[in-house]
Amino acid sequence: MEPAGFDVDELIEFWTLLDEDRELLVGKRGATGLGFAVLLKHYSRYGRFPRGRSEVPVEVVEFVARQIGVAAADLGFYEWTGSTIEYHRAQVRDHLGYRLATVADQEALTGWLSEVVAYAERRPDRVREELLGEFRRLRIEPPTAGRLLRMVRSALRTAERSWASRIAERLGPSAMARLLNLIAISEDSDGENESDEAGALLSLIKASPGSVSLESMMTEIDKLKAVRALDLPVGLFADVAPRVLDGWRARA
Repeated sequence: MEPAGFDVDELIEFWTLLDEDRELLVGKRGATGLGFAVLLKHYSRYGRFPRGRSEVPVEVVEFVARQIGVAAADLGFYEWTGSTIEYHRAQVRDHLGYRLATVADQEALTGWLSEVVAYAERRPDRVREELLGEFRRLRIEPPTAGRLLRMVRSALRTAERSWASRIAERLGPSAMARLLNLIAISEDSDGENESDEAGALLSLIKASPGSVSLESMMTEIDKLKAVRALDLPVGLFADVAPRVLDGWRARA
């Protein structure tokens, strides 16, 4: 995640212009030089370009501007669209060894994300962070924010379906039938009473225990008996990550 503020140590570590950086600045002056320097150091830090002047903190602009001897305000004259910035972006990518993401890259990384990250992490923002980190590791410039969001959502859906398939396989036909019977809604009138009973049992299992009393204790015992009657396999969720289980529990 990109921080909102910077201390001196971070400015020095990530935003200092190196000798090889300065070589690229030869012939670039004023707003052009400052704009290029900001693009270069931002890309070095985050593996992507800033979307505009407003995304670059003031302290960063001032720190970079002092190094090349121009006013920080000059960045306001840098053109964020057009042939100049496209040329600068190409220079930066070439210098740092990055390339633009292809459709094949996006498909492969979506698959990686679902198998390596989303199977255990369900928070979209954290999944996105891991995805951006992998783009940086591979030295691939990530696609647009909208495309990244679609990749994250796709990975989360795929991981969810994968877990559902694994759990279903572990249940086996008998346990699966008992669970389906618990939640099934009959379509004919003769089955309505059974559905009502199943619905009542499911509601009982999901109900909050309430205040401690003899009655609530007996209710909890009934819940345990109902769950045991399902005879679910031991270790059914043993390898499911806690965050995934928490998400399922919240939706139950």
